[in-house]
Amino acid sequence: MIKFVNVTKRYPETGDVLRNVSFHLQRGEIAFLTGHSGAGKSTLLRLIAAMERCSRGQIVLDEQELCHVKESQLPFIRRKMGFIYQDYKLLQDRTVFDNVALPLVIAGFGHHEIARRVRAALDKVSLSGKEKKYPLALSGGEQQRVGIARAVVNKPPIIIADEPTGNLDPELSEEIMFLFGQFQQVGVTVLIASHDISLITQLNHRVLKLDHGQLVSS
Repeated sequence: MIKFVNVTKRYPETGDVLRNVSFHLQRGEIAFLTGHSGAGKSTLLRLIAAMERCSRGQIVLDEQELCHVKESQLPFIRRKMGFIYQDYKLLQDRTVFDNVALPLVIAGFGHHEIARRVRAALDKVSLSGKEKKYPLALSGGEQQRVGIARAVVNKPPIIIADEPTGNLDPELSEEIMFLFGQFQQVGVTVLIASHDISLITQLNHRVLKLDHGQLVSS
């Protein structure tokens, strides 16, 4: 589902940020991406999202090669991914319903299908009945659940989560990880960047550890 083969990313001003990184995540696998600040985690996620291109090597996402893909193909590739962020990135002037519906609106779904999918996604994250509320009226945990509903509403085969529990207490963090486990059960591949070593060690999932741009354990 996600495959890196000897991937290097070099910036002219800083040199190699990633060096010869290789790993393969299977369909329906959950993995953590960890490492010190500046290890290359954000760069690796940006490469998967095709927001950056690799300098050398090969990246394959659901049988699509990314390093040399045409710009015109990027919107279709990104529809295969749902993104979850530490700071939620919700539109504060839009309701919960409108925030979750955004990927479907961009993809051109009809009103009836949008309504059906949004309500199903909100039910999945236990936010039924809150579709008319605005993000500021929700707790941090609820806002992250809105972000998760938005990420999965388009039924992508891949979820990329960047520090999704960074602003949450341990109990809420465990609830969010439980949701990721539910998505895995229906075949979704989940890659979670996290500094929360205590949480990672509680869960029996693969860990990809970066150290100064190199993958030191997998």
